[in-house]
Amino acid sequence: MFSELKQLPPDPILGLSVKYKADTNPNKIDLGAGVYKDEDGQTPVLACVKKAETLRTANEASKAYLGSAGSALFNERINQLNLGDHNVIRENRIRTVSTPGGTGALRIAGEFINSCRPGATIWVSNPTWANHQGVFTAAGLKVETYPYYDYENKCLDFPSMIAALKQIPKDDVVLLHACCHNPSGMDPNAEQWQEIAAVAKDVGFLPVVDMAYQGFGAGLDEDAYSVRLMADAVDEMILCSSCSKNFGLYRERIGACSIIGKDATAADIIQSVLLRVVRVNYSMPPAHGAALVETILGSDELSAEWHGELAEMRDRINGMRQLLVDKLTENGVTRDFSFITRQNGMFSFLGITPEQVQRLQEEYSIYIVGSSRISIAGISPSNADYLAKSIAAVL
Repeated sequence: MFSELKQLPPDPILGLSVKYKADTNPNKIDLGAGVYKDEDGQTPVLACVKKAETLRTANEASKAYLGSAGSALFNERINQLNLGDHNVIRENRIRTVSTPGGTGALRIAGEFINSCRPGATIWVSNPTWANHQGVFTAAGLKVETYPYYDYENKCLDFPSMIAALKQIPKDDVVLLHACCHNPSGMDPNAEQWQEIAAVAKDVGFLPVVDMAYQGFGAGLDEDAYSVRLMADAVDEMILCSSCSKNFGLYRERIGACSIIGKDATAADIIQSVLLRVVRVNYSMPPAHGAALVETILGSDELSAEWHGELAEMRDRINGMRQLLVDKLTENGVTRDFSFITRQNGMFSFLGITPEQVQRLQEEYSIYIVGSSRISIAGISPSNADYLAKSIAAVL
């Protein structure tokens, strides 16, 4: 059987990390990996997480399964973090399961949608996270795209986006990035989100909101604005959230898939199907990451410390956006890169050609995805000047 297999190319982003690690250039820079890094190039364990782990080690009494839904306390607290004091919680219209990371949440959402409407079409932004199409295709869905980013003007192509959303068939599915759009870093503003929510209500498509970077844009509540607005506007929606970035729990693989129904009875039916989807997928979610998150969110002291650490990460990323633009100017680049400072989160398109991306890798050991997407978190005061000089050289 295995003799029929054919070699597949490596994942374009994960493959970059392999090349980066093998590179012996002391000036090498990894701008491909979508993980937060501090000024020393490390992905730190947050202090609040370390304290929560100490409490967990001291108090954990069993390694028994949690059940397919995961930790009820985590699910409750992640709903409050994501939605605040929202009607869907008070009206008992939301059902949540813990998942292996945000990717696991997306896969469960895809499987759930396919169980409701086999072979349904899901529309994703052009561009979108590279793994969205693979995850939803593997779940049995058909993937189409709607316009999103204006590559020429380096901004959101909102007129084309909203025009396309108005033409999507009723009961199709639309994936929306809650904040810190990956890979463009360009988000709709509040007024534009209001228009998107109104179109979702009028057209009748099912919104699936991917919130992987809550707290990395403007703040925890500000970044959840789109989610809460959409939940106000429609009777049914799906929210996929992740604790990888904002809690720094990448390797713990903890996220959540939350589904909102039109009433509590519908939500109970949703829960029964959702649990079956989980059962035949990974059966039970991991417990450790969920326990850390629920501990932090349940403690005023740890929550305050987490808010402070999250603000530090957000401020560092925003500072590196400005620093890169300043360094490019200092190194004689006349092209306008100021759009980088108007974007949110960890990512941005440089807008350079694939050939220039390749030169950065081969001649300067700077590793960037072929689309010219860079992870701003990979920039630091110690490498920004070298990065800017290198970009200037290939332009």
